[in-house]
Amino acid sequence: MQHTFQIKIGVDEMDMKLIHTFLSKESYWAKDIPLELVKESLNNSYCIGVFDNNKQIAFARLITDRATFAYLADVFVIKSYRKQGVSKIMLNHIMRLPWVKTLRRMMLVTADAHSLYAEYGFGPLADITRHMEIYTPNLYKK
Repeated sequence: MQHTFQIKIGVDEMDMKLIHTFLSKESYWAKDIPLELVKESLNNSYCIGVFDNNKQIAFARLITDRATFAYLADVFVIKSYRKQGVSKIMLNHIMRLPWVKTLRRMMLVTADAHSLYAEYGFGPLADITRHMEIYTPNLYKK
């Protein structure tokens, strides 16, 4: 079957049920996250999705001021579409955005996609002594 991948942007274009289900049940970073938190996070982010025949198959969001900083979060491709270049479709779109070119810093956290993100210029923190965090990994666990 021929895939007709299409990019859509904006929270109103996203399949909220699919995104919540993936994040709360399949992701390693947001297990059990409530639907209301997912909705709020998307409403406050630049959202991008990849669709195949109007069915959402991938998602990512940028938490950003659209001028100097962005954090790439919640990136996923549903299992049956992995290894087909779908994540690269999203990243190519993101990296070509005019306002992304003005960002002084873009960050992300990944457990297993370091080589993918390295293709787009991401690397280890330049100075780990300057970065701090509050990390609560099991916040949504019931």
